[in-house]
Amino acid sequence: MTVPGRSRVTSRVELEHIAFRLFAEKGFEHTTVDDIAAAAGIGRRTFFRYFASKNDVPWGMFEQELERMRGRLKACPPEVPLMDAIRDALVDFNRVEPEQIPWHRRRMMLILRVPALVAHSTLRLAAWRDVVAEFVAGRTGQRPDALAPQAVAHAVLGVAIAAYEQWLDDEDADLGTLLDSAMRQLDQAFRGGSGESSPPEKHAAFTERAENTAS
Repeated sequence: MTVPGRSRVTSRVELEHIAFRLFAEKGFEHTTVDDIAAAAGIGRRTFFRYFASKNDVPWGMFEQELERMRGRLKACPPEVPLMDAIRDALVDFNRVEPEQIPWHRRRMMLILRVPALVAHSTLRLAAWRDVVAEFVAGRTGQRPDALAPQAVAHAVLGVAIAAYEQWLDDEDADLGTLLDSAMRQLDQAFRGGSGESSPPEKHAAFTERAENTAS
């Protein structure tokens, strides 16, 4: 059902923004696909051409961005230390244009703080960890499901979520800076550092230890 006289939505992004407004007004749980479709001036079938379900709306272009991250990691020169490569890819994956920041805040508030979406996130977050684990495995000569690649992947995801939680609670915070700082601290923790800056030549220490473990 469509609303007479209302302009029809013609893009995925427009539909997403309309849904975000409704989620803010009515609450995620109380907003239906019919509500979103009506507000967008489209039918249910058209909605499902853009999104498989209401729960998929906040995830936007996640799959496409994840493939871009996979490609970036694969293209990373081998001389770049493991954790530096992951840090750069993480910051790039989460880079948001200034005009999109308010929408991205809404997106992440939904994904991280709406119980129904937290449960829905499991498969997507597992796919994200898989990309990191595949990269670590390729660098260390281990299987992606081996302990070290999985440990790094889970730790990096934890760092990302912690940075996002800080960002959501502080409107003046810069997401990229938080992610970069958190990853540097994780790198230091893996290397047994005290939290103080270390010389560039020591940045490969974790990679070297992982490679020695694999050999």
